Amino acid sequence: MPQQRSEETRARILDAAVRRFAIAGYDAASVDDICAEAGVSKGAFYHHYPTKQAVFLALMQGWLTTIDMGMGATRQGTVPETLVEMTNLLPGVFAAAEDRLPMFLEFWLQASRDEKVWKAIIAPYRHYQEHFATLVEDGISEGSLKSTDPHVAAQVIVSLAVGLVLQGVLDPHGEDWEKTARESIQILLNGLAK
Repeated sequence: MPQQRSEETRARILDAAVRRFAIAGYDAASVDDICAEAGVSKGAFYHHYPTKQAVFLALMQGWLTTIDMGMGATRQGTVPETLVEMTNLLPGVFAAAEDRLPMFLEFWLQASRDEKVWKAIIAPYRHYQEHFATLVEDGISEGSLKSTDPHVAAQVIVSLAVGLVLQGVLDPHGEDWEKTARESIQILLNGLAK
């Protein structure tokens, strides 16, 4: 029971932090504001998170963990089939990002201002680049992709994904983003396919 209460308190703090950061921005949102929104004491806040930045990083890590879990579950068939299958993750990513557009933008803004946040954001970004470079190498080995620099191809894939997510969050109803993602990866694969 205490474990469940502790998890519920952490969840309330995170939910309140998303709202406060979205309304006021990271810098203007105070621990007092987050505590009031969550209905918890400052002692409870500091019991779970040593700083406001720790809450911010926990929110970012939660979003990245969701993406990682989805990416890990998509490796099936050939590399081109796997890349096409990965586009199925985008609606969930779009939905999570759309609901938290201000937070999504705050992550990038804070990364430009704070080295600790930048390091926390750049690590998964580099992890995704390595993931896709390995995937491209596998595609070259299996004969489904032509010989190319896997790291450059991975940077293109990550850039495409980040660009689609950013466009999808800024203009959620401007396009059918799932369809656009599938067509975009198909264009990319047309250039990479053997």
